[in-house]
Amino acid sequence: MSNESLKKSISFIEALAIVVGTIIGSGIFLKSGIVLQNAGSVTMSILAWVVGGIITLASALSIAEIASAIPKSGGLYTYLGELYGEKFGFLLGWVQTIISYPASVAAQAIAFTTYAGFFIPLSSLEQKILAISILLFILIMNIIATKFGGIIQTAATVGKLIPVAAIIFMGLTSSSPLDFSGLDATVKGAGFGAAILGTLWAYDGWINVTNMAGELKNPTKDLPKVISAGVIFVIIVYSIFNIAIFKILPLSEIVSSKTPASDAAQALLGNAGGAFITAGIMVSVFGALNGYLMTGARIPMVMGERKELPFSNIISKVNHRFKTPANSLILESIIAVIYILSGTFNTITDLLIFVLWIFFTMGVFGIFKLRKNFPLDKSTYKVPLYPITPIIGIVGGIYILFSTVMDTPINSLIGIGITLLGLPVYYYVKKK
Repeated sequence: MSNESLKKSISFIEALAIVVGTIIGSGIFLKSGIVLQNAGSVTMSILAWVVGGIITLASALSIAEIASAIPKSGGLYTYLGELYGEKFGFLLGWVQTIISYPASVAAQAIAFTTYAGFFIPLSSLEQKILAISILLFILIMNIIATKFGGIIQTAATVGKLIPVAAIIFMGLTSSSPLDFSGLDATVKGAGFGAAILGTLWAYDGWINVTNMAGELKNPTKDLPKVISAGVIFVIIVYSIFNIAIFKILPLSEIVSSKTPASDAAQALLGNAGGAFITAGIMVSVFGALNGYLMTGARIPMVMGERKELPFSNIISKVNHRFKTPANSLILESIIAVIYILSGTFNTITDLLIFVLWIFFTMGVFGIFKLRKNFPLDKSTYKVPLYPITPIIGIVGGIYILFSTVMDTPINSLIGIGITLLGLPVYYYVKKK
């Protein structure tokens, strides 16, 4: 265990900004087209966003009870270890350390440079250099102080709501009717399950704040509130946002565009309006990148404290001067750079979401083990409509996993394979 401790410096507002700020990142601005293509029509696309939101909300409400009962840093990694045994906790921690968080950071960095291309044409190499440079800046800010990361997150969350609100207003006040006709069969994608999977990337991030529970000023009280309020707010925003996009642009254009939100703004406001909205989207992505790096670094730090990783003493060390997990921040950034240099946005996001939902589903089911095996204080937050709410989360999670295996078996096998690679590491560290 590190002899240095992290500061309890995260307020309720900053925690809420982490939830909203990491959920509303790049997904809503980049995934509208792929979700529409897979769903096949406007109606099914909007339904996919709502269903994805309901599954996320049911899971979030359930895991919020576990977070309230076990308010420790490490989030779901810690909860699975407590509820199922350290091996399952380790496998999630392994996946989050090696795939989930660094891949999310990489995906946000790639999204940032994709939108930067609106202003300055960038070659593939230049995009990667810019992505790594932005990541380096955020890394330095988070090493200097967690408070700086919190300030960046709060400011970016406020800033990102401007382009979202602007596009919603323009779309809903547009005289163009919604086109409810289905897409041509030649452009349809993998189906409704794949469409929901795409929305889940856009909803991902709600659980990140639990990684920093040990740094919240009042985690038992604040965690359930910020998770529930944040997810409900985002479901409403996403559904209205997509309706607005569908009113502004032709469906075929949305499917073929890499940046449908910018295209929608440009269609209504011209180049100046498109530039303003695109700048706001870049602020949004910047904030999400910060949130993923800030919260993701707490996983290898906690695993290092428990001696569950090679070089644990180095990874778990808290910087003596800044009281931040500098080494784990650097580790996650190095892995993210590898993903930036080698991956693409949709491939990275679909791979990590499938793997994560294996453990999310286990986490939601864990509420039944929690209530059976752990005595709960009467004042502890309880999930509403128990057991219906966690059952919705479990059934939704199983549906997503089954659909993904059927639609993209290769990616599913790769994700499972990388997860199982953690077992030799686990046994090696245990033996040591």
